[in-house]
Amino acid sequence: MKKNVLITGAAGFLGRNLREVLGREPDVELRAYDLSDSEAALDRHLRDAHVIFHLAGVNRPQHEAEFDSGNAGATSELCAKLSAMGRRPKLVFSSSVQAVLDNPYGASKRKAEVALQRFADEHGAEVAIYRLKNVFGKWCRPNYNSVVATFCHNVARKLPIQISDPARELDLVYVDDVISAFVGELAEGSPGARFKEIPVAYRITLGRLADLVQSFQASRRTLVLPDLSDPFTRKLYATFVSYLPEDGLACALERRVDGRGELAEFIKSAPAGQIFVSRTKPGITRGHHFHHTKTEKFLVLEGDALIRLHRVDCREAQEYRVTGKDLIVVDIPPGYTHCITNVGPSDLIVLFWASEVFDPQRPDTYLLEV
Repeated sequence: MKKNVLITGAAGFLGRNLREVLGREPDVELRAYDLSDSEAALDRHLRDAHVIFHLAGVNRPQHEAEFDSGNAGATSELCAKLSAMGRRPKLVFSSSVQAVLDNPYGASKRKAEVALQRFADEHGAEVAIYRLKNVFGKWCRPNYNSVVATFCHNVARKLPIQISDPARELDLVYVDDVISAFVGELAEGSPGARFKEIPVAYRITLGRLADLVQSFQASRRTLVLPDLSDPFTRKLYATFVSYLPEDGLACALERRVDGRGELAEFIKSAPAGQIFVSRTKPGITRGHHFHHTKTEKFLVLEGDALIRLHRVDCREAQEYRVTGKDLIVVDIPPGYTHCITNVGPSDLIVLFWASEVFDPQRPDTYLLEV
């Protein structure tokens, strides 16, 4: 039997991400509700729901009174409707860490929490309350209430950003980590209201955040990838890329053209080396050099190639005939002079990986004919 799941605030940042994930769950019958929908539609959904993700709320109203009506009032009304129907589905509520602060938004979230706790106590319902930190990730509205979204959106469009206090610290959680925790709430628990936390959170200064986002934009020109081994950097980079304008996703590489053909660098990474691609004309040979420490991999994508190499202290060469049809990777060890020749009738296209980013001050490349 499918579990009927209702999402309120389904058109919002969290709602859209949760809908995308739950919409692919085979055992979930998903219902979505937002402010543009009728109250009658909400009533229909409430009569069937086994789990309700109550994500609807107000955080940037035109009038301060809307905090109370949009957060506390809407939540109390939701509980009242369920009580009148004699229903007690599981409720998962997106509250805020500001619920402990003395401001209108925090007070309205705290009142909503109290209404849900009361509903759990009176009806034996299960309620999970998440006091979320600042959530970042794809599809968050920029220039609204998320500094991450604003920085990513503006920097991706080469617009200015404002940094009020570079030393100010932010507590952040990633939207996919939030959604993962929410999906886990589909499992049944025990009656009562409980406060939950997203298990993975990050703290960063405003200045460091701005520096990272700006470095992501610069990487489209320098080709140097950020340190993706760091989980926060990897998530922030994914967020930044999601804000690139759709008509600006393509970025031309710098091509080095000569009589042999052309070559272009593709990706650089201090810990992982670099990738570049070449196009070589028929009959042309590239290489005739070796490296002491740098290692390489050759992958022919199109055409026919002859790869020859031998140890620098030995003149007996090893040969590999490879074509783009086979997708064979050839490793080039250090201390082996090597070359690659286009032995086909058409252009040869090869993808190269080197274990080090090329440094003209220390190229580690020595000419020696194979």
